[in-house]
Amino acid sequence: MGLFKSLKGKLPDHIGGDTDQSYSQYQDSTEKQRVFGDASAGQSASTHYEAPAGPPPKYNKGMNADDQFEPPLGPPPGHKDATSASEAPQGPPPPYHDWTVIPDTALLPPPPSIRYDYSNTGNAPEYLADMAHEWCNAHALFAPSRPHHYLYESVEKGDVKLVRPAEFAGDIAEFSNGFWKGRTKSGSKDSILLTRLPLYFAAQDSPLDTERTKSIYFEVKIAKIGRGRGSDEASLAIGFCAQPYPTWRLPGWERGSLGVHSDDGRRYVNDSWGGKDFTIAFKAGETIGLGMEFKVPRCDGDETQSRKADVEVFLTRNGSRAGGWNLQEELDEASGDIEGLTGDYDLYGGIGTFGSVEFEVSFAREHWLYQPAA
Repeated sequence: MGLFKSLKGKLPDHIGGDTDQSYSQYQDSTEKQRVFGDASAGQSASTHYEAPAGPPPKYNKGMNADDQFEPPLGPPPGHKDATSASEAPQGPPPPYHDWTVIPDTALLPPPPSIRYDYSNTGNAPEYLADMAHEWCNAHALFAPSRPHHYLYESVEKGDVKLVRPAEFAGDIAEFSNGFWKGRTKSGSKDSILLTRLPLYFAAQDSPLDTERTKSIYFEVKIAKIGRGRGSDEASLAIGFCAQPYPTWRLPGWERGSLGVHSDDGRRYVNDSWGGKDFTIAFKAGETIGLGMEFKVPRCDGDETQSRKADVEVFLTRNGSRAGGWNLQEELDEASGDIEGLTGDYDLYGGIGTFGSVEFEVSFAREHWLYQPAA
C-alpha cells in the first residue's frame, strides 16, 4: 500500500457509488490547484461575488441610493390609445373635388398668340425682304416734327391725302375730304399707300407731354378681293407706319410698323415672318377699322427707365370692336422690338395691297361705321 500511495497520491475519502463523477471532481480540483494555487482550488460555486470598485457606468454623483424617479409624462413613443382609433374625426369632412367636371375657362385670360415663321396664304420673295432690311438700315426714322396748326387741324378733321408709290399697279382717287376709292390689277405686287401727313404727331400728341390719351383711327371697306391661288390670289392690309418705310412692303413687315392682314387674319408688328393669330380672314363687303390709343404710362416706381406711352391697338369689323392687344404687354423676344410705335415717332396710316382688290378708305369721322366715345 505504501508503494501505491507514493505513485498515485492521496486517494479520495469516498470510494464507491458514482465513482466516475467523484474521480472527475478530484482531477478538476487537482488541476486547478496546480495552475492557480490553493485559493482557486478551494473556491466553490457558493462563493459570494464581490462587486468591482467604483461607481457603475453613467452614475450621477448627485444621486442617492434612495432616490425615486418619476416616469416621463404621456404615453411611450408609438403608443396608440385603443379608444382613439374608433372615434370619428372632429369637424366637417374636407371638400370633395370632382375631377370629372371641366372648369369654366371663360374667366381665365386668353393664351398668348403664337408667332409663325411663315404665312400659309401668301409670302413675299425672300430677296425683297432682304432688300427692305438693308434699306431700313440705311434710312433712319424721321425725327418728330411739330406741324403748323392749320395742318394739324386738317388731319383732326379727317382731311387726309394718300401718296401713290411707284409699285402701286391700279387706280386711286379722292371723292371727298378724307374719302378715297382704289383698285389694283390682278397679279399686282406688294405695295403700300401711306398718308401724306402723320395721323399721330409725336411732338404734338404725346401723352407724356399732354397728360391725356390720344387716339388715331381709320377704316377700309373691302368692295372686292381675289380669292384662291395663282392669278386670283390677293390680300389687303391695314396698319400704321413710321417714316421712311419701304413702299414695296406691307404694313407690319418692317421696323416702325404694325398691321393686320386680310388673307390670314394675323397681326404683324415689326415682323417679317409669319405674324401672330389675331382674327379671321377679311371678306368682301366688310368694313375693317384699325386704331391706336396712346395713354399716360402707369407708374411702376422705377425712375431709372425712360418713360414710354402705354399703347393699345384695336380692330373693328362693321362698326364693332373685334379684338385688340397691348403693344408692350405682349412683346417677347421672338416678335422683335417695337421701335417707332410707342409714341416717340410720327405715325402714318397705311393700306397695303397685293393682287386684285377694290376698296374704300375713310379718314373722316362722318364716314366711319364705328363711332368712338367723344
